[in-house]
Order: sequence, then structure tokens, then C-alpha cells
Amino acid sequence: MNSNTKRWLYWLPRVLSILFALFISLLALDVFGEGYNFWETLVALFMHLIPTFILVAVLAIAWRWERVGAALFLALAIIYLVLTDGRMLTIPIPLIIVSLLFLVSWRVTLKPR
Repeated sequence: MNSNTKRWLYWLPRVLSILFALFISLLALDVFGEGYNFWETLVALFMHLIPTFILVAVLAIAWRWERVGAALFLALAIIYLVLTDGRMLTIPIPLIIVSLLFLVSWRVTLKPR
């Protein structure tokens, strides 16, 4: 496999993870239309951003340990599927794709023994 493909496989899951975290963060913006006062809005925004914080933490782990990150992204997808009884696939499908891409990236960057 050439170095250009390896570079793509290295960066693709990381960039997609960041874009997915930004997408999830956009969902938190609905708190501004609820008519809360400043402190209530701040608490509600923090609560809505907890999934983003979790995604960023998993991304930080995956950035260093791709195999562990792949497992964590897959675990997040499974947890979401269980919590929603599998009714919504817009969240877990990107998580599964990112998980698979981190796994492929890990396999490609393995050094031959």
C-alpha cells in the first residue's frame, strides 16, 4: 500500500470524528430558544454538550491507540442502539463507520515483524 493511501487512512477517521462531534454539538444549540435565563441556559448547554465531551474524549484515546478507539466508538454505537431500542440510526451508523476506519488505520500502520 502506498504512503498516500496510508496517509488518507490515518486522517480520515480523525477528521470524520471531529466533524461528527461538531454535528452533535449543533444539536445542543436548541437550548437558546427555550427562554431560559442565563444560568439555566448555561446548565442546559453543558448538559446538551455531554455527548460531545464523550466523543472528544474517545477521539483523544483513539488518536493515540487506534484499536482501543475503534472498540470505544463501537461501544458508543451499541450503547446508543440499546438506549434508543434501535429506532434511530443517524447517530450509531457514523460511529460504526469511524470505528471501522480506526480499525483499518490500525491494521495498515502495523509494522511487519
